[in-house]
Amino acid sequence: MIYCLNTSTIKPQTLMDKIKLVGEAGYDGIELWLNDVWEFVARGGEVSDIEKILADHGLIVPSVIAMRQWGDFEGWEHQLVLDEARRRFALGARLGAPFIVATPPLENPRTEHLPERYKELLEIGRQEGICPTFEYISFFKSVHTLKKAWEIVQVSGDPDATLILDAFHNWNSGSTEEELRSIPVEKISHYHIDDAEPSKPAGSQTDPDRVMPGDGQIDLRAEIKALKEMGYDGTVSLELFNESWWKRDPQETLRVGLQRMKELFEEE
Repeated sequence: MIYCLNTSTIKPQTLMDKIKLVGEAGYDGIELWLNDVWEFVARGGEVSDIEKILADHGLIVPSVIAMRQWGDFEGWEHQLVLDEARRRFALGARLGAPFIVATPPLENPRTEHLPERYKELLEIGRQEGICPTFEYISFFKSVHTLKKAWEIVQVSGDPDATLILDAFHNWNSGSTEEELRSIPVEKISHYHIDDAEPSKPAGSQTDPDRVMPGDGQIDLRAEIKALKEMGYDGTVSLELFNESWWKRDPQETLRVGLQRMKELFEEE
């Protein structure tokens, strides 16, 4: 397994500090948020500086985050979104990421147009050298289950269509192991690992409720067992949005996170 960190886990740190800390903590890769990169450049930094520090620490970039709103608009507004997609895709490709996360609409419940819109993104991705990978969000109003997300990937009919999986969203949406096992392993681009706040039921939680793996109520061992039996041995990122962990020493957060991931994935 290739152990990575999604930088939302240590959000308060600067971009360069995030990369340095993750590299020093012994991770294999780092999942970058493109808005962090834009902010760094806006403050006078260069993309080449990011490329260099990634290389210096031997870190891969399994995916970048994110492409949004591609299912929200029509007409000229949608064209603006596609222009933004091209810009984000080019940056992600330059950073060496094979994938960029593409999330569905937050408020608009319509989904019938999404397979074609996703296919449109995939074509732009081929032109720019990166593959948009579909991630459903369990508390969004559009695509909020694994079953629906897989349906959209299939209906798109594009050979490059993939899913990014997230333990929190799988649990929070009530998605089943059977639904997970129905997805061909080659269609899984990446896996986010996290746990769920232990006192709130599934279906009621959002990103800030994520807790460190092992501190919550998700049966992570069962899901990981299923993934391993399916043949998944790719990249996995710890992805938290937890304020209590943001307030801690990031070195502690990184140490605990890597230890917990390895305990889950490497136990017999």
